[in-house]
Amino acid sequence: MFDHISIQAQDPAAAAAFYDTVLEPLGATRILDFGDVVGYGRAAPAFWLGPAGGQGQAREIHIAFTASDRETVDAFHKAAVAAGAEVLHAPRLWPEYHESYYGAFVRDPDGNNVEAVCHLPG
Repeated sequence: MFDHISIQAQDPAAAAAFYDTVLEPLGATRILDFGDVVGYGRAAPAFWLGPAGGQGQAREIHIAFTASDRETVDAFHKAAVAAGAEVLHAPRLWPEYHESYYGAFVRDPDGNNVEAVCHLPG
């Protein structure tokens, strides 16, 4: 359904360093870099990060990235912890979503809830 999504960061350099680290285990890299605006993906940018702008208070968003297997979810979690992320939920099964839902949840530097998830059986 989505072609791409973009989020805003108070400190784009800190956010980019975080996403460089946590997206690498998922096979995504920084594809385009325009200084304060960067695009991540596998073949084309699908996740964009830019500076916060405008008036008003930012609200937490939830972003879930697809992982190819459970080991990749674990690698995402390990990379996020190494990057200093707050752990919301360590990797585990979430049977309330469905029997094979395996995910890990952390906070990015702007307080967003970032997840890696695998939907395949163990």
